[in-house]
Amino acid sequence: MSSPGKQFEALRQIIVRLRQPDGCPWDIKQTPESFKSYLIEETHELLEAIDRNEADLVKEELGDLLFQVLFLNQLFEEQGQFTLSQVISSITEKMIKRHPHVFGDETITSEEEQRLRWNQIKAQEKKEPKAVADLLDNVPRSLPGLRRAQRVSERVASNGFEWRDTEQAFAKLHEEISELQEAVAQGGSEQIADELGDVLFMLVNLGRLTRTNSEDALQKATNKFIRRFSLLEQKVMAGGRTVGTLSFAEQLALWHEVKKDLTENQ
Repeated sequence: MSSPGKQFEALRQIIVRLRQPDGCPWDIKQTPESFKSYLIEETHELLEAIDRNEADLVKEELGDLLFQVLFLNQLFEEQGQFTLSQVISSITEKMIKRHPHVFGDETITSEEEQRLRWNQIKAQEKKEPKAVADLLDNVPRSLPGLRRAQRVSERVASNGFEWRDTEQAFAKLHEEISELQEAVAQGGSEQIADELGDVLFMLVNLGRLTRTNSEDALQKATNKFIRRFSLLEQKVMAGGRTVGTLSFAEQLALWHEVKKDLTENQ
């Protein structure tokens, strides 16, 4: 079997060939801008494979994502922007520099200390000191809302803007919920959206304070809801009815029954 290095180069050469004038029409017409959606799609397919914990599927999706990264690099290399060697050299240098406790003489004893040191090194790498707000602007706007909110709150917290404890954060959450209830009572859609966003952002802060990834937590909750609703619908249809024909009391009673069934079968 060939070494990973030779296989890596063989894959890169396949991409070069696909981009030749007599290569694949679809590959030839791609640009960095047109390729963005494919990169996002492949990333999400890999995340789903990881969630399923299926090693063969993860292997396949990792290959797809690796192809996407190499293809995107090829597009920029053709423009004379940079080479693959420069990309690899850059990330190698960055990882060594940002882990002085591993590749240097520094001592770091906790994940929290490492995160703070990482941000300090990032700031030092810039030619001019930047305000914390500039660091927030660097969080990609294309991230899912909850994940972006968590990254923003992590960055301000690592720079000293932080809740003293979860009790203080809960108090703020209750305040935001009250403001949302008031907005709903008044019926202003713009104000409701604004206050709902504040509630969600505070929930993300609570997630971070309890070392919980809000995006992952919501995904799990959504998956759990789908399982429960699917079982509920099966029960209703077995009786010759549809969910929409049940009264609210019937729906609620059946929902609790389904929750109990699934809990007992776990």
